[in-house]
Order: sequence, then structure tokens, then C-alpha cells
Amino acid sequence: MLLSLAIIILAGLSAAAISEKIGLPRIIGMLGVGIAVSPYVLDLLDSSILGISSELRQIALIIILIKAGLSLDLSDLKKVGRPAVMMSFLPACFEIAGYVCFAPLLLEVDRMEAAVMGAVLSAVSPAVVVPRMVKLIEDKQGTAKSIPQMILAGASCDDIFVIVLFSTFTAMAQGGSAKVTDFLDIPVSIVSGVILGAAVGLALYLFFEKSYQHSRKIRNTAKAVIMLGTAFLLMSVESFAKPYIAVSGLLAVVAMACVVKLRAEKQVSARLSEKFGKLWIGAEVMLFVLVGAAVDVRYTLAAGASALLMIFIALIFRAIGVFICMLGTELNLKERLFCIIAYLPKATVQAAIGSVPLSLGLPCGKIVLSVAVLAILITAPLGAIGIDRTYKRLLSPEK
Repeated sequence: MLLSLAIIILAGLSAAAISEKIGLPRIIGMLGVGIAVSPYVLDLLDSSILGISSELRQIALIIILIKAGLSLDLSDLKKVGRPAVMMSFLPACFEIAGYVCFAPLLLEVDRMEAAVMGAVLSAVSPAVVVPRMVKLIEDKQGTAKSIPQMILAGASCDDIFVIVLFSTFTAMAQGGSAKVTDFLDIPVSIVSGVILGAAVGLALYLFFEKSYQHSRKIRNTAKAVIMLGTAFLLMSVESFAKPYIAVSGLLAVVAMACVVKLRAEKQVSARLSEKFGKLWIGAEVMLFVLVGAAVDVRYTLAAGASALLMIFIALIFRAIGVFICMLGTELNLKERLFCIIAYLPKATVQAAIGSVPLSLGLPCGKIVLSVAVLAILITAPLGAIGIDRTYKRLLSPEK
């Protein structure tokens, strides 16, 4: 296991640095290393690391979500309002509609299987989007109109919506039927996640304050570790509560960090954000190398030109959905174009659930996995490069 960790960290960081040097996003180098060392190419990673790959990726995602919460300004988010809510479900709905309309023609699947494919493919990748939006918030790019805040909030909710739809569609494809309660889980999980996270965040703030008042000052490093441990607990609550009530662990983590930022002194929240920024350096490598390692390139070769065409048609549908979300806002054409680009990348959700239809024995399993792999390889670099190369031209810095 130690050798595998050494390969992931050293090779991942080296490839990220090389990518940066030649003007490409760091993610491309890390994904490339992951694919190269995966069991499907060089097979250099220990099976014990691959066995806990999903948990390690989740830890990395939690770290960047805490940093996102510590960077979010709730007053800015209130100003965004309706578009942020629409961004959490409308682009995904449009993309799923694209697959339902065109996948039966291009990929020889039925409508139900096309809906399953759309649910796998329509989730935006918070792992790609969130760190970039956090950086834009810190650099005050587009923050006057709360553009990165809106994208960050929408991307956090988008995954919940899509995963609930995926569970429903796979049940229907297996011969089951959809229940109204399945769709009710979406708003319930969002609201319960925010309430739980806010309550825990308030409790953490009070704990830190009481300790300070009783001359038992907690160092910022210790606060960061406590917040990280609490975030793990919130993610566990999602699994424990599943039989009784839907709870979004990811939103609970963001809400907890938001409340800590809201109540704590500005200097304290800034230092905590800095601590999680340092943690992200290692977590980022782990996340993207392991996402790359989950990609089976053999399925990419099997996908063919039809799958490639399907992905781009679906992205056009997604772009229309994002554009509709922007209607009635004060955003200009350049800023709307940036929102479309920022909503392109796919990686984490597709790596996590792309193989599920195949493991369930669905006839569409192999083609769904093929398209998911191809989508990661195309849209993750496309979205990352798009955001990194266009934000200075398309967004205005806050004065």
C-alpha cells in the first residue's frame, strides 16, 4: 500500500507540475497518471488501495467542500436566488432529455436505458468545478454578480438530484416502478442536509468560543482537524439515516462550514480556509489520480464515434438548460457563456456510478460504462481548460 501511495503522490504531483508548465490544467496530468497506473494499463497500484479508492476520493471531496463553505458568503448567495436553485436541476434535466431523445437512435438502447445513461452522465463534477470557483471567489473574479457562488451552490445540489434520479431509473429498468416518494427525496435531502449542517456548524462555533472563554484556546490546526472529523460524521449520518429520511451529507458539510464562517471572526475563518487549502494540495492528487485509475480505457475504444457524437449532443442540451437558468438575470452574454463552460466537466459521479448498470446486469451496462469513461476523458479536461483559460476574458474583477 505504501508503494502505491508513493506512486500516486509523487507521480501525480510531477505530472501536475508538467501539465502546468506547458499551459494545461493540473487535473490533466493527474488523470493521465491515474489511467497509466490503473489495473487496465500498467497495473501498478495495490488492490488494497483500489479497494478503498471510493472512500479516499470522498475524503478529498469533503476537504474541498469545507473550503468552499468557508469561502462562501451567504449574503452573496441570497442575491443570486432563483438561478442558483434552477442550476441545481434544470441543466441535468435537459441533458437527460438529450440522451432520451438521441441515445436510442445513435447507441441502439431503449428509452428506459437511455434515461439510465442520462442519469449517469448528467452530473457535473464538483471535484473539478468547486476548487476553481473557490479560487475565483478568493481572487474576486465575477463576485460582484455572485457568479462563482451561484455555480458552486448549483454544482453541490446537482449531484444529489442526479443520483436520486439514477436510483429511480435503474429500479425501473430492472422491472420495478417509480414511486412519488423517490422524487420527494430530492427536496427532503437538500433541506434536511442544510438544517443538519447548520445546526452542527453552530454547535462547533459555540464549542470553539466556550473553550476560548475558559482559557482553553484551541489552535486553528486543531479546529481544522475537528471540522474534518465532524464532516466525516455528517457524511456517515447520510448512510445511517437512509432507511428513515433522505439527508444530503455533502450539503450538510458545506452548510456546517458556512455557519462557522458566518459566526466566527473574519480572521479565524480566513485561517481555517487557508488550512484546508493546504490540505487540498495532497487531497487533489489523491482524488484525480484515483478517478483516473477507475477509468477502464478498454471501454473507451469500444464506445466509438456514435458515443462521442452523443456526448456532444447532450452537452448542447445541457448548455441550453444553463442558458435558460440565466434568463431574467443581469448577467451579460460573456458571463452566461462562462456559466455554460463551468457546467461542462464530469468526473467523480461518473467514476463512482458508471459501472453500476453493468454490475446490476442491465443490457445497457457496457455501453453506459463506455460512454461514462469517454465523457470523463473529454469533459473533465475540456471544462478545466475552459474555466482556466476564459475566466479573465469572460468575467469582470470586483472593484
